[in-house]
Amino acid sequence: MNGYELVGIEIDAGLSGGRADNRPGLQSAIQLACKCQAALVVYSLSRLARSTKDMLGIADRLEHARADFVSLSEKIYTTSAAGKMVFRILAVLAEFERDLISERTTAAMGHLRTQNRRISGAIPFGFILADDGVTLVPFEGEQRIILKMRRLPQSGVSLNGIARDLNDRRVPSKAGGGGMPRRWQGCYEG
Repeated sequence: MNGYELVGIEIDAGLSGGRADNRPGLQSAIQLACKCQAALVVYSLSRLARSTKDMLGIADRLEHARADFVSLSEKIYTTSAAGKMVFRILAVLAEFERDLISERTTAAMGHLRTQNRRISGAIPFGFILADDGVTLVPFEGEQRIILKMRRLPQSGVSLNGIARDLNDRRVPSKAGGGGMPRRWQGCYEG
């Protein structure tokens, strides 16, 4: 489109764009663009990164290496001061959009919890699923165990101690797969 020669294609299939540092394809593409003083071309800013910090860090790396950045969807080219400004503004807006989605999701899940509604495939310990398939109903036997678990730390028992006690008494957790309960886990107390 702009007379560029294609020097490589990188794909991070199935990886979240939430963080740029755990995407090997993106890191390889940035390194290649910097090495060749080329342009890093992405389909959309939202496919590049979802945090302003990550986007600006990538732009800074490219600029220091005399490489450019191009986003096809937003038609951004960081070869000019105006292009850099638009890129930075859109990076902030992309992060804002991600934060709004996170807030809405948290609020919706909180609302479902207050309604004793199921919010995932797993039924939390202390509850069973009502006949309607969505409402959580307290399960008395597990609720008593939860009450005991909440009191033990006040007596000086650690989370590891609570987990050990539950495992010793063979109290099944609801976590696990294939119908097999997992062992209770405390936390590392180093």
